[in-house]
Amino acid sequence: MLDDILQLLARLVAHDTRNPPRQIAADGIFATLIEALPGFTHTVTDYGAGAITLLSVRGAPQRVYNFHLDTVPAAAGWATDPHTLVVKDGRAYGLGACDIKGAAAAMAAVARHTPGDLALLFSSDEEANDPRCIRGFLATRHGFTEAVVAEPTQGLARLMHRGIVSARARFAGIAGHASERRALTDSAVHRAVGWASAALTFARARQGDRFEELEGLPFNLGRIDGGIKGNVIADDCEVRFGFRPLPSQSVDALLATFRNMAPPSELAAFEELFRGPPLPAGQGEAAAAQLAQGRALAAQLGLPVGPAVNFWTEAALFSEAGLPALVFGPGDIAQAHTADEWVALAQLECVARHYQRILASGC
Repeated sequence: MLDDILQLLARLVAHDTRNPPRQIAADGIFATLIEALPGFTHTVTDYGAGAITLLSVRGAPQRVYNFHLDTVPAAAGWATDPHTLVVKDGRAYGLGACDIKGAAAAMAAVARHTPGDLALLFSSDEEANDPRCIRGFLATRHGFTEAVVAEPTQGLARLMHRGIVSARARFAGIAGHASERRALTDSAVHRAVGWASAALTFARARQGDRFEELEGLPFNLGRIDGGIKGNVIADDCEVRFGFRPLPSQSVDALLATFRNMAPPSELAAFEELFRGPPLPAGQGEAAAAQLAQGRALAAQLGLPVGPAVNFWTEAALFSEAGLPALVFGPGDIAQAHTADEWVALAQLECVARHYQRILASGC
């Protein structure tokens, strides 16, 4: 089985699916997977700008397995060609081998040798903040009732992670000479820094918030950009920031709190740029209910359960749509998004055995 997995993984890695630039077409890697999955009904959907899904279905499954095929751009420092799979010392090296083409190759190889109802959803837009594929798929009458999303989880089912929100706030000031006393109040940079201080104070005060083993509200000021020079009162300043809400927390309420920290007269714009819900999705009892369903799904599939992860996954989108969802795949997130990205062969074999057992049992 491992040889089959590696042969297909080499073909998948050879396809350039970097995102950005996400110059991914409906042929290429999708044609490779269609060829690798005989006996399936295949549906390709193009959502534009390189966001494409392949839904491959055999029989009448109720569960869908999702694998994203896009990768981040190759980091500097690769020892070999990122798009040529290299197998040595118990590892498979290649761009996307860990995140998450290895899982796709493992499942496709298992499916060739193991009969049973199965639905595989391959997508191409997970690595940039533009999730057209899964949201588009979930807007259809797909008929599935639960989801398993592949990400590097060390062969453990993960049931929880934080959400992710990125936003920008733009502050207006009144330009003038910095020798004027009004610079203290009229500078857009001063107004932005004052808001940033209040936002940091708020985030630090929320470090005791908990959902199961997840704790605190990570908050980051990613960029502050404004002003011209030291002797000019700045009339414009933009702050890019992000935070990671816990399951059960209201993103709308948190955004409203951050917005209200600035007087309306100073705030020229406040815009949410990207939102990914937590896993499980929902607030209060709804999140607890989704978590219970995720635990039940892991038990049904006989998967060992690990602690929450810190990275965001599209399992949250399935959960938000009401489908019990968990995250499960080979590899360690520490090997993703790095030069000489790799996945352990033992991890590929472990996850493939789980796939084969689940498919053979019909559960």
